[in-house]
Amino acid sequence: WTMDGVYPYKTLVKSYKHLSANPKQWKFLYHLSNIRPYEIVMDFHSTLMCERKIRKRMESYDPDVVVSVHPTMNNVPIIATKKISRKKGKHIPFFTVVTDLGSGHCTWFHKDVTKMYIASERMRSLAKRRGRTPDESLVMSGLPIRHDFAVQAELMGDRTTSAGKAYQKTIRTELGIENADKQMILVMGGGEGVGNLSDIVNNLYKELTKQGVDATIYVVCGRNEQLKNDLDTRDWDKVLNGDLEEELSSSSKRQRLKKLFKRTHRSKEMEESLQRAADREEAGEPHPRGQVDVVGLGFVTKMAEYMVAADILVSKAGPGTIAEAAAVGLPIMLTSFLPGQEAGNVDVVLDAGFGDYNDQPEGIAAEVACWLQDENLLVTMSHATQEVSHPHAAQDIVLDIGSITHAWMQLNRVTSARSLSP
Repeated sequence: WTMDGVYPYKTLVKSYKHLSANPKQWKFLYHLSNIRPYEIVMDFHSTLMCERKIRKRMESYDPDVVVSVHPTMNNVPIIATKKISRKKGKHIPFFTVVTDLGSGHCTWFHKDVTKMYIASERMRSLAKRRGRTPDESLVMSGLPIRHDFAVQAELMGDRTTSAGKAYQKTIRTELGIENADKQMILVMGGGEGVGNLSDIVNNLYKELTKQGVDATIYVVCGRNEQLKNDLDTRDWDKVLNGDLEEELSSSSKRQRLKKLFKRTHRSKEMEESLQRAADREEAGEPHPRGQVDVVGLGFVTKMAEYMVAADILVSKAGPGTIAEAAAVGLPIMLTSFLPGQEAGNVDVVLDAGFGDYNDQPEGIAAEVACWLQDENLLVTMSHATQEVSHPHAAQDIVLDIGSITHAWMQLNRVTSARSLSP
């Protein structure tokens, strides 16, 4: 679109960056563009204004196959591919790899794809309803993720076994984590604002320390040097003892937990664990001060290893992040999502039972502290990831596309030879 589209399509990349940082605007435009009348108008207008240029660009590559990995690059490219096929006298298969997990914009789905690769039953239902995609064209492949996760998933195996725990400890040592026996939380900001991410870390530190949980909190700051420097120099005693939060009475603590943990979409095991945590807090059971360390990370190139090393991931509901966590059996606490596009990702995690959603820093910290003190719950959650774990999805998709394309190329050569024979 950027090179060959017209306004407004050529501004999609720039608009995405702006809208993803402004959820209210994103929500309005996402839902407006996800209705059938808008889809009809956009398909007509984009085809009229952009199809010829996009077809020219595609034809310059003389493709034997076309693969789409973006929702807005399906209808027009499919039309262009059909025209190129007729002109070239060969069949060109068209594949769509849906890179959303639980929610999908209507522009992802089209009835004329050769194959569409999806990652959940929710996406299968949407494809059949919104795109009238035939069931035989849908492939439940899982979400394609980086090969590193497939490698680490195979090396670690089940993280809850003695062998899995030993491998996790080895990875922690290789990453330079000082106390390889201490529980570890990995916090990823993604699209979080600096202030909100900082609040989450502060509350995790306070809650774990007060509940007597020994843990290391690793915060992926990426290229945000300001956040990393702030974490490196933060006075954690002031965070713990300052006026950020006053001590609560036992009864008010009980009410706080009941309010924070009141959900209707959790697994039975998680609800029971949270209830036990509320009972302990009400009873005021004494415990020593937890030894908690906070480490800010810059740009991380070994994300698969850090997810192996972690016991819990705290992150926004990005589809790739969820799929990566599931690949290595890592329970996840979701803290935010883009309205519309990522809302269904939360449901995928909740339905499978390997995580929860909470958008309040205090609630996030209280629940994570509860999980870390319930080893049986962590085991159950880790095993629950198997429902959506597809560490080899990328490889499987590529092999399937390659196999189908190769078959069509052979058939095209036979057809061409026959047409040239006298």
